[in-house]
Amino acid sequence: IDHLQLKKITLVAHDWGGAIGMGAVRMRADLFRRIVLLNTAAFPPPYFPLRIRACRMPLLGTAGVRGLNLFARAALTMATDRKGGLPAVEAAGLLAPYDSWKNRVAIDGFVRDIPTRPDQRTWQTLSKIENSLKELKIPKLLVWGMRDWCFRPECLDRFRAVWPEAKVVQFADAGHYVMLDKPNEVLAAIRDFVQTD
Repeated sequence: IDHLQLKKITLVAHDWGGAIGMGAVRMRADLFRRIVLLNTAAFPPPYFPLRIRACRMPLLGTAGVRGLNLFARAALTMATDRKGGLPAVEAAGLLAPYDSWKNRVAIDGFVRDIPTRPDQRTWQTLSKIENSLKELKIPKLLVWGMRDWCFRPECLDRFRAVWPEAKVVQFADAGHYVMLDKPNEVLAAIRDFVQTD
Protein backbone atom coordinates (compact mmCIF):
# COMPACT_ATOMS: atom_id res chain seq x y z
CA ILE A 1 0.00 0.00 0.00
CA ASP A 2 2.72 2.45 0.97
CA HIS A 3 5.19 1.42 -1.74
CA LEU A 4 2.55 1.83 -4.48
CA GLN A 5 1.09 4.93 -2.77
CA LEU A 6 -2.40 3.47 -3.06
CA LYS A 7 -5.41 5.60 -2.18
CA LYS A 8 -9.18 5.12 -2.44
CA ILE A 9 -8.65 1.36 -2.29
CA THR A 10 -11.40 -1.18 -2.88
CA LEU A 11 -10.46 -4.30 -0.93
CA VAL A 12 -11.70 -7.56 -2.46
CA ALA A 13 -10.77 -10.50 -0.25
CA HIS A 14 -11.61 -14.18 0.11
CA ASP A 15 -10.68 -16.90 2.62
CA TRP A 16 -7.55 -16.08 4.67
CA GLY A 17 -7.26 -12.92 2.58
CA GLY A 18 -10.16 -11.48 4.55
CA ALA A 19 -8.18 -11.49 7.78
CA ILE A 20 -5.05 -10.18 6.04
CA GLY A 21 -6.95 -7.50 4.14
CA MET A 22 -8.98 -6.37 7.12
CA GLY A 23 -5.75 -6.19 9.11
CA ALA A 24 -4.50 -3.71 6.51
CA VAL A 25 -7.78 -1.78 6.72
CA ARG A 26 -7.41 -1.64 10.49
CA MET A 27 -3.97 -0.07 10.18
CA ARG A 28 -4.71 2.26 7.23
CA ALA A 29 -8.48 2.80 7.21
CA ASP A 30 -8.16 6.30 5.73
CA LEU A 31 -6.89 4.82 2.45
CA PHE A 32 -9.82 2.47 1.86
CA ARG A 33 -12.98 3.41 -0.02
CA ARG A 34 -14.92 0.11 -0.18
CA ILE A 35 -14.76 -3.45 1.13
CA VAL A 36 -15.87 -6.62 -0.67
CA LEU A 37 -15.57 -9.86 1.30
CA LEU A 38 -16.32 -13.34 -0.03
CA ASN A 39 -16.56 -16.36 2.30
CA THR A 40 -13.99 -15.26 4.84
CA ALA A 41 -13.53 -14.14 8.42
CA ALA A 42 -11.89 -11.25 10.24
CA PHE A 43 -12.22 -12.59 13.77
CA PRO A 44 -11.06 -15.62 15.76
CA PRO A 45 -12.52 -18.83 14.32
CA PRO A 46 -15.93 -19.62 15.80
CA TYR A 47 -15.21 -23.33 15.16
CA PHE A 48 -12.32 -25.40 13.85
CA PRO A 49 -13.34 -27.97 11.21
CA LEU A 50 -12.05 -31.52 11.61
CA ARG A 51 -10.85 -31.47 7.99
CA ILE A 52 -8.43 -28.68 8.81
CA ARG A 53 -7.46 -30.10 12.20
CA ALA A 54 -6.35 -33.27 10.43
CA CYS A 55 -3.87 -31.19 8.41
CA ARG A 56 -2.18 -30.14 11.67
CA MET A 57 -1.50 -33.62 13.00
CA PRO A 58 2.16 -33.99 13.98
CA LEU A 59 4.25 -35.37 11.09
CA LEU A 60 1.24 -36.70 9.17
CA GLY A 61 -0.23 -33.23 8.63
CA THR A 62 2.88 -31.82 7.01
CA ALA A 63 3.45 -35.01 5.04
CA GLY A 64 -0.08 -34.79 3.65
CA VAL A 65 -0.14 -31.04 3.02
CA ARG A 66 3.40 -30.56 1.68
CA GLY A 67 4.20 -34.05 0.46
CA LEU A 68 0.93 -35.09 -1.19
CA ASN A 69 -0.64 -31.66 -1.66
CA LEU A 70 -3.78 -32.99 0.04
CA PHE A 71 -5.03 -29.60 1.25
CA ALA A 72 -5.13 -28.04 -2.23
CA ARG A 73 -6.30 -31.27 -3.89
CA ALA A 74 -9.15 -31.80 -1.42
CA ALA A 75 -10.37 -28.26 -2.03
CA LEU A 76 -11.03 -29.12 -5.69
CA THR A 77 -14.11 -31.05 -4.59
CA MET A 78 -14.78 -29.87 -1.01
CA ALA A 79 -14.72 -26.11 -1.72
CA THR A 80 -17.25 -26.17 -4.55
CA ASP A 81 -20.91 -27.09 -4.78
CA ARG A 82 -20.43 -28.53 -8.26
CA LYS A 83 -21.08 -32.26 -8.56
CA GLY A 84 -17.79 -33.98 -9.33
CA GLY A 85 -15.71 -30.98 -8.31
CA LEU A 86 -14.11 -28.34 -10.46
CA PRO A 87 -13.48 -28.76 -14.18
CA ALA A 88 -9.98 -29.94 -15.10
CA VAL A 89 -8.74 -26.58 -16.38
CA GLU A 90 -9.82 -24.77 -13.19
CA ALA A 91 -8.38 -27.52 -11.01
CA ALA A 92 -5.05 -27.37 -12.84
CA GLY A 93 -4.92 -23.60 -12.38
CA LEU A 94 -5.52 -23.86 -8.64
CA LEU A 95 -2.90 -26.58 -8.22
CA ALA A 96 -0.22 -25.04 -10.46
CA PRO A 97 1.39 -22.78 -7.84
CA TYR A 98 1.74 -25.74 -5.44
CA ASP A 99 3.75 -28.13 -7.59
CA SER A 100 6.45 -29.10 -5.09
CA TRP A 101 7.27 -29.61 -1.42
CA LYS A 102 9.01 -26.24 -1.42
CA ASN A 103 6.05 -24.44 -3.01
CA ARG A 104 3.59 -25.83 -0.47
CA VAL A 105 5.33 -24.41 2.59
CA ALA A 106 2.89 -21.48 2.86
CA ILE A 107 -0.16 -23.78 2.85
CA ASP A 108 1.33 -25.81 5.68
CA GLY A 109 2.26 -22.63 7.53
CA PHE A 110 -1.13 -20.96 7.28
CA VAL A 111 -2.96 -24.13 8.38
CA ARG A 112 -0.75 -24.22 11.47
CA ASP A 113 -1.22 -20.49 12.05
CA ILE A 114 -5.02 -20.72 12.45
CA PRO A 115 -5.57 -20.05 16.15
CA THR A 116 -7.54 -22.38 18.37
CA ARG A 117 -7.05 -20.68 21.77
CA PRO A 118 -7.15 -17.08 23.06
CA ASP A 119 -3.55 -17.30 24.31
CA GLN A 120 -2.19 -17.65 20.76
CA ARG A 121 -0.67 -14.64 19.00
CA THR A 122 -2.86 -14.93 15.92
CA TRP A 123 -6.00 -15.14 18.07
CA GLN A 124 -5.05 -11.82 19.64
CA THR A 125 -4.40 -10.27 16.22
CA LEU A 126 -7.78 -11.46 14.92
CA SER A 127 -9.49 -10.14 18.05
CA LYS A 128 -8.00 -6.68 17.42
CA ILE A 129 -9.20 -6.79 13.82
CA GLU A 130 -12.68 -7.84 14.94
CA ASN A 131 -12.83 -5.02 17.49
CA SER A 132 -12.03 -2.49 14.75
CA LEU A 133 -14.77 -3.64 12.35
CA LYS A 134 -17.56 -1.52 13.83
CA GLU A 135 -15.50 1.64 13.31
CA LEU A 136 -15.54 1.31 9.51
CA LYS A 137 -18.01 3.70 7.91
CA ILE A 138 -17.31 2.87 4.25
CA PRO A 139 -19.55 0.84 1.90
CA LYS A 140 -19.33 -2.95 2.29
CA LEU A 141 -20.44 -5.87 0.15
CA LEU A 142 -20.60 -9.42 1.52
CA VAL A 143 -20.82 -12.17 -1.13
CA TRP A 144 -21.43 -15.64 0.29
CA GLY A 145 -21.65 -19.21 -0.94
CA MET A 146 -24.00 -20.65 1.67
CA ARG A 147 -22.77 -24.25 1.21
CA ASP A 148 -19.28 -23.45 2.54
CA TRP A 149 -18.31 -25.99 5.22
CA CYS A 150 -15.45 -23.81 6.49
CA PHE A 151 -16.68 -20.20 6.41
CA ARG A 152 -20.22 -21.27 7.15
CA PRO A 153 -23.24 -18.93 7.30
CA GLU A 154 -22.34 -18.20 10.93
CA CYS A 155 -19.38 -16.17 9.64
CA LEU A 156 -21.66 -14.13 7.40
CA ASP A 157 -24.01 -13.60 10.35
CA ARG A 158 -21.11 -12.33 12.43
CA PHE A 159 -20.26 -9.71 9.80
CA ARG A 160 -23.92 -8.74 9.45
CA ALA A 161 -24.21 -8.23 13.20
CA VAL A 162 -21.43 -5.64 13.19
CA TRP A 163 -22.25 -4.21 9.72
CA PRO A 164 -26.06 -4.22 9.46
CA GLU A 165 -25.80 -1.67 6.63
CA ALA A 166 -23.66 -3.94 4.42
CA LYS A 167 -25.05 -5.09 1.11
CA VAL A 168 -25.31 -8.89 1.14
CA VAL A 169 -25.49 -11.28 -1.82
CA GLN A 170 -26.05 -14.95 -0.94
CA PHE A 171 -25.95 -18.00 -3.17
CA ALA A 172 -27.76 -21.01 -1.73
CA ASP A 173 -26.13 -23.36 -4.25
CA ALA A 174 -22.50 -22.20 -4.01
CA GLY A 175 -19.65 -23.38 -1.81
CA HIS A 176 -16.44 -21.86 -0.52
CA TYR A 177 -15.20 -21.14 -4.05
CA VAL A 178 -18.23 -18.93 -4.60
CA MET A 179 -16.47 -17.04 -7.39
CA LEU A 180 -15.99 -20.30 -9.30
CA ASP A 181 -19.44 -21.70 -8.56
CA LYS A 182 -21.19 -18.47 -9.58
CA PRO A 183 -18.66 -16.48 -11.64
CA ASN A 184 -21.03 -14.31 -13.66
CA GLU A 185 -23.26 -13.53 -10.72
CA VAL A 186 -20.36 -12.70 -8.39
CA LEU A 187 -18.73 -10.43 -10.99
CA ALA A 188 -22.04 -8.68 -11.62
CA ALA A 189 -22.57 -8.09 -7.89
CA ILE A 190 -19.06 -6.67 -7.46
CA ARG A 191 -19.32 -4.56 -10.62
CA ASP A 192 -22.63 -3.05 -9.49
CA PHE A 193 -21.21 -2.34 -6.05
CA VAL A 194 -18.01 -0.61 -7.18
CA GLN A 195 -19.82 1.49 -9.79
CA THR A 196 -22.14 3.11 -7.25
CA ASP A 197 -21.15 5.73 -4.70
